Amino acid sequence: MQQAPSAAPTATPGATAGSVATALNRGLSVRHIRFMALGSAIGTGLFYGSASAIQKAGPAVLFAYMIGGAAVFMVMRALGEMAVRHPVSGSFGQYASRYLGPLAGFVTGWTYVFEMAIVAIADVTAFSIYMGFWFPQVDRWIWVLAIILFLGALNLLSVKVFGELEFWFSLIKVVAIIAMIAGGAAIIAFGFQAGGSSVAPGLGNLVEHGGMFPNGFGGLLAAFAVVMFAFGGIEMIGITAGEAANPKKVIPQAVNTVPVRVLLFYVLTLGVLMSLFPWNEIGTNGSPFVQIFDGLGIPAAPHILNAVVITAALSAINSDIFGAGRILYGLSQQGHAPASFGKVSRHGVPWMTVVLMGGILLVGVILNAVIPEDVFVIIASIATFATVWVWVMILASHVAMKREIARKGLPASEFPSPLWPAASILAIAFMGMVIVILGVFEDTRVALYVGAAWLVLLLVAYRLWVRGGGRQRAELVDETAAIPVVKETAAK
Repeated sequence: MQQAPSAAPTATPGATAGSVATALNRGLSVRHIRFMALGSAIGTGLFYGSASAIQKAGPAVLFAYMIGGAAVFMVMRALGEMAVRHPVSGSFGQYASRYLGPLAGFVTGWTYVFEMAIVAIADVTAFSIYMGFWFPQVDRWIWVLAIILFLGALNLLSVKVFGELEFWFSLIKVVAIIAMIAGGAAIIAFGFQAGGSSVAPGLGNLVEHGGMFPNGFGGLLAAFAVVMFAFGGIEMIGITAGEAANPKKVIPQAVNTVPVRVLLFYVLTLGVLMSLFPWNEIGTNGSPFVQIFDGLGIPAAPHILNAVVITAALSAINSDIFGAGRILYGLSQQGHAPASFGKVSRHGVPWMTVVLMGGILLVGVILNAVIPEDVFVIIASIATFATVWVWVMILASHVAMKREIARKGLPASEFPSPLWPAASILAIAFMGMVIVILGVFEDTRVALYVGAAWLVLLLVAYRLWVRGGGRQRAELVDETAAIPVVKETAAK
């Protein structure tokens, strides 16, 4: 049986004869990846970004999350189809190189690393702010430095350690969200007064304060920038394919949970919130999630929520380090990054990539004292541009793969993307619309300037420094089986 490139020692293209990348360990179990899929939808984008999205669109934000979620699901199905066919750690970076060309792979991989670096700096700063709630006398930079060293050290251990961390982080977040939904439903059903609300709770709050579209269709469009930022990170499921114990089983299962995650974690949660509080009051009297616990008479509500958002921040930072590190590993294999990033420790971890991410995050220690809070809008906008760019490249790679399958008469995919090709074309058009929206509104326009400058910088870097094997398309083993995954039976 053929092995994926990430499952066997692979020579790094363009490297010297002595530079050989060692194998990554396939140590992520079904349990790990299932909860990573669940947890990737819960983070700063939900706990704090959702308030901003609600203020822009009002109750219509529910439609924004459903439409955005549908587009993201198509991205994930496209990525899932490629990941089952080519389960490699470099994931979409290598898929772009294989099907769109080496320049596309170079730009896609480094743009994702750029995205993870920016988001990680924001996440470590957010973590220090959360810790300041309990320890106001401690300087924030101390917490930033501590968490970088702690999570960096853990990521140098076996990938199973990362998987276990994400399992427990995700479990805490999922339980907290379900508790919030149940608590909010109890307030509505039994007529409790929600803490801080000026009106009685009920479904009528969704339409009694200016209707479903209080800010018109323009408000709905404006919310998409925040909505897509909230979904950023779910593509990490594709990156896990190179270290999943059984990628052909766990990747489809994880990808197919995307609609449930969107409906549960965003649509249902925010629907309950806007039933408890008028949409124009959400975020003005402290965290609405705290208000839910207050309404149930739980005095420790602020401390409970703080523990949850700290968990969410830890999970985000952990995932940022993992995701960027594995993409850098894939880039090194293609000759698009220094060969040293392809070196793997005896635990099967690309340790140089972890060290690099730790160094990047140290910038957060320096910037933490001078970054104003409104800079997070800028960071979110830039991250949204990078995220949407990566998603477009995933969809474009998928289109190119499907065309090659048809042209060469290759075996049909085991996990085919539905509604091909209409759904993929519509998803690409939607992502293009989101990029246009970033430029239309003044508070997010800077993302296009930074994004354009970044792409030009990458083009120059590719022309100047990428040589030899880095100018060739990635060679990926096609692991398509004769029998579709859905018909396989586990013989154990």
